[in-house]
Amino acid sequence: MTLYAALGAVEQGFVYGIMVIGVYLTFRILDFPDLTVDGSLPLGAAISAVAITSGVNPYLSLLFALAGGFLAGMVTAFLNTKFKILHLLASILTMIALYSINIRIMSGPNVALLGQDTVFDLVTKAGVPSQYAGLIIFGAFALLVLTFIIWFLSTELGQAILATGDNPQMIRSLGVNTNTIIVLGVGLSNGLVALSGALVAQNQGAADVGMGIGTIVAGLASVIIGETVFGCKTMPRAFIAALLGSIVYRLAIALALGLEFGAFRFNPSDLNLITALLVIGALITPNLKKRLIQR
Repeated sequence: MTLYAALGAVEQGFVYGIMVIGVYLTFRILDFPDLTVDGSLPLGAAISAVAITSGVNPYLSLLFALAGGFLAGMVTAFLNTKFKILHLLASILTMIALYSINIRIMSGPNVALLGQDTVFDLVTKAGVPSQYAGLIIFGAFALLVLTFIIWFLSTELGQAILATGDNPQMIRSLGVNTNTIIVLGVGLSNGLVALSGALVAQNQGAADVGMGIGTIVAGLASVIIGETVFGCKTMPRAFIAALLGSIVYRLAIALALGLEFGAFRFNPSDLNLITALLVIGALITPNLKKRLIQR
């Protein structure tokens, strides 16, 4: 793997790490399996792209994307808490609806951002080479989101989210409305995913309705790899591990795509296979390690 490919993988690890933090919030903290993210990532990209092409500041467009993702997550949580629809089914329904909504927002399947201002202009105008602009911007946003989520979960409201996922019956006995907490938590999760999508769109120079396919798989793979490699004994460490897991996941994919075994080599179409192998390896490693220690 070349240095350029490694830097690109780290760059992708940072930007998709924001999405992974959102996935960790629902799957591990709230114990809420949420497939909405496959629709909220392109939703954030669509909102940001349309806003930029309409003359909105690219940084302000990120806030619009965050708000759009938050609303999408709220819909999923509302269907689950108010109408008692199973969380998986509720998220699938929202994801399906978002496909049409994203096309409606973009007035087509995609929107190009060629020639438009992006968040990277601030760095490149300061004299930073364009090939490092994404790494700096994505790294800054990832660290900002990581710091925010660790701080937020240490507040009274954040502690209510942690308690809701850990023991909802107990927190309800203290007078906390767990339905409201779930709506807030799932909304925040999808808001972060949409923010990630908006940054990806500005980096790629286009927003596409299909760019969210496989998002949840990549998110879960990053979470599992992060937990296996870095551990998750405390809440701050768990979120740091999730972000680092995203980087390791992207580096592993870049490394796998560059490997050759005689006439055989992996193609980009083998991405799902590589992801499955990485997750399987991350899941069986602790058990193998335990057996070796026992021996």
